[in-house]
Amino acid sequence: MSYSIFICGVGGQGLVLLTSVIGRACARSNKRAITGEMYGLSQRSGTVSVHLRIGDDAHSPLIPYGSADALVALEATEALRYIEYLRKGGLALVNGRIMHPPIETSRLLADKSASYFSLEEILKRLRSWTDKVVVVDALKIARESGNPNVENTVFLGCLSALRDLPVDEKSLRESLAETVPKGTVEQNLKAFDAGKKTAIEALCSFGVCRA
Repeated sequence: MSYSIFICGVGGQGLVLLTSVIGRACARSNKRAITGEMYGLSQRSGTVSVHLRIGDDAHSPLIPYGSADALVALEATEALRYIEYLRKGGLALVNGRIMHPPIETSRLLADKSASYFSLEEILKRLRSWTDKVVVVDALKIARESGNPNVENTVFLGCLSALRDLPVDEKSLRESLAETVPKGTVEQNLKAFDAGKKTAIEALCSFGVCRA
């Protein structure tokens, strides 16, 4: 059986690097992995999404609607944009960070009584689709790790705590150290460990954590 992860966020958050690390880890573990990447205006913080499928029966790089086992959203509103890819009852790992698009700001300028779409509203809608929603303050964790640009690695650590991920933690850590710039390896590994620690309690409460 294949395991499918839909990863989404905005340009500049390192989704492609995150996917590359997982792909290298799959190669280390002799696991078949295929990806399909889609870019919007990624140079201007536009939407970016990645289909990642792991397993011998994964023949197409694209995940059918309602079939992803896990949704990883490095930006909260992007989770709503792509929630239809997640199977009912699947796992949603969601960054608590919201990066409001310019069109929303323009709406607020035109209507002074309007307000920004909140994280609470996003989570309410996500939980109508699945009860397995884990919110991660990845930016805070990244900053505490010494580098605010390693939010993607925080989520890699979160994934490492997931029981059904068909890649072991050792392979993920080794692939991470090989892939990121040499001067940031220590910060990335620290972010990885912090992400794992942050997610494991919530994952265990859902019965999907690694022992």
